Amino acid sequence: AKSKKKREEKALKAANGEAAVGTPVESAKANPAAEGPDAQATEEKKKKKRNKKKKKKGGGEEKAPEIKMRIIGKEYKSRGEKKTQTYPPSLSLPDMFPSGLYPVGEIQEHPGDFNTFRVTSEEKRAADKMQESIYNEVREAAEAHRQTRRYAQQFIKPGMKMIDIVQKIEACSEKLIRKDGLKRSWGFPTGCSINHVAAHYTPNYGDDTVLKEKDVVKLDFGTQINGHIIDCAFTIAFDPMFDPLLEAVQDATNTGIKEAGIDVRLCDIGERIQEVMESYEVEIDGKTYQVKSIANLNGHSIGSYQIHAGKSVPIVKGRDATKMEEGEMYAIETFGSTGKGWVHEDLACSHYMKNFDTGFRQLRSRKSKQLLAHIDKNFGTLAFCRRWLEDQGQKGYLMALKELCDNDIVRKYPPLCDKPGCYTAQFEHTILLRPTCKEVVSRGSDY
Repeated sequence: AKSKKKREEKALKAANGEAAVGTPVESAKANPAAEGPDAQATEEKKKKKRNKKKKKKGGGEEKAPEIKMRIIGKEYKSRGEKKTQTYPPSLSLPDMFPSGLYPVGEIQEHPGDFNTFRVTSEEKRAADKMQESIYNEVREAAEAHRQTRRYAQQFIKPGMKMIDIVQKIEACSEKLIRKDGLKRSWGFPTGCSINHVAAHYTPNYGDDTVLKEKDVVKLDFGTQINGHIIDCAFTIAFDPMFDPLLEAVQDATNTGIKEAGIDVRLCDIGERIQEVMESYEVEIDGKTYQVKSIANLNGHSIGSYQIHAGKSVPIVKGRDATKMEEGEMYAIETFGSTGKGWVHEDLACSHYMKNFDTGFRQLRSRKSKQLLAHIDKNFGTLAFCRRWLEDQGQKGYLMALKELCDNDIVRKYPPLCDKPGCYTAQFEHTILLRPTCKEVVSRGSDY
């Protein structure tokens, strides 16, 4: 009878527009806090579900845009590849290429009417075949470079420390090249020069530089097999504002590759590169800049265990009438800048290399002698950096390294910088001047 009376009172109040007093269960639903933390958690989950539904319908909070690397190209798969590489790379190159033959690079004809006979000449074809084993070693080193840089293009993001980036790249290339003393190794330290720094920067231990979203980074690293060095570089950026700068330098590098060939004068290549490079403009933060070729940086010939073998390929107009020759190997690289177009040495040095032509020098310090023996064993005449010395257990070596530099046994290569506040970019490929054609061995679909 009492419960019936209560129901009647409740119905009467509802009819009069008054708020009904809820039962304990109803009150808990209206106020989840009354039921304790479990009810609150349940209510929060429901809210998240409702928010997700709103986002699907176009409402709710906006999702932050995904930051993507500005890289020109598409997913790369080598010709002749039997298995797709994993991420991170775990398959060895022999597993991917069980025949032992590695992909041929991009083939171009040597420029000039004086070279047309090379395509059909039986003599030149025979000379080409004699070098096939060397070409295959170069192609293997190039394939290791391609797969390493594809991995780098996938993992590099703003907010990462530069030292972490270069160490991941070096660990990957070391695995793919199957490091074995001086027979198979890195070609030189991984450069990651930022913005106005154009070349020769890799972080020393203690350098906590962090990659920012508006940075422009030149990623330059090498691989080598039996002294055949692949020197190849590209520029990464995350802001589309820098696209014209990257396109200018990539176009200039491709122009240099196209113009290069047997019996071509180096000065003619430089003139064409500058013409293409400086036809571009880039607008950065509302201000327009002409892209300039960095006049005192060059491409170069590559020798056995010698990254700079004597000939320089200019990227501006000049007077060097030296000609390229059959059988030579070159790194065709160009640098563009929004600054002065001229670099100078600055900042802490990280890159070093033994002087290729040095003779015997008398050393006073026992530590200097020990360090030189270590360099000879582990690097020979290949470039190295301070990080690598420390990774190999060298301690208290700076004074000994200075003595080696003072005696011109080892040479230091500090970072090369344009004026602070400007931006620089670089693209580079390694080419073989074969008797019958020109092979861009480091070419990939990314660049």
